[in-house]
Amino acid sequence: MGLPLPADRFDRDAYFAWEAEQPIKHEFVQGEVFAMVGARQSHVLVAGALFARFREHLRGSRCRAYTSDMKLEVKAADAVFHPDVMVSCDEADRRATIALNSPCLVVEVLSDSSAAYDRGGKFAAYRKLPSLQEYLLVDIEARRLELFRREAPGWVLHEAEAGSGGAPVQLRLDSIQLDLLEAEVFEDLDEDELPAA
Repeated sequence: MGLPLPADRFDRDAYFAWEAEQPIKHEFVQGEVFAMVGARQSHVLVAGALFARFREHLRGSRCRAYTSDMKLEVKAADAVFHPDVMVSCDEADRRATIALNSPCLVVEVLSDSSAAYDRGGKFAAYRKLPSLQEYLLVDIEARRLELFRREAPGWVLHEAEAGSGGAPVQLRLDSIQLDLLEAEVFEDLDEDELPAA
């Protein structure tokens, strides 16, 4: 998340109208607008790999995968975000033009500037979405997938694990019934973009 812009406080309707005219993306949190900083190539490649994998997996279903060009409105938090990737199976979201309201899965690819916020304030806002079943954080530096799943009585962390018999490291996404291979997420990165083993 970038620094807040020095501007009058917006309501969400004013933000939507204003942001449509801007050359870069902005997020909205309780009347304040934050410019989104540009992403590193590794961030873009990982987000793209996840979007492509989800889109292929969901082909022919009523669920859709979206990139950060689609906004996510969290009315209960008075906020609008641009998640790196999200999936919605909600019929109202299928008719949305600029912002979804009911994703079942949200993914954020961590960066040095956003990691604390993605794990803290942003996750607190996302938890207010009744539809949200899973929140996936992708840590490129640590080459790690962290999945928070809504379970009684709260959110539980699940990490990717190696399968039996030396099977590849994978993570089960219950929200979309997908076994995601860790290697698929990071496959487009050069070795020098990954941490040393």
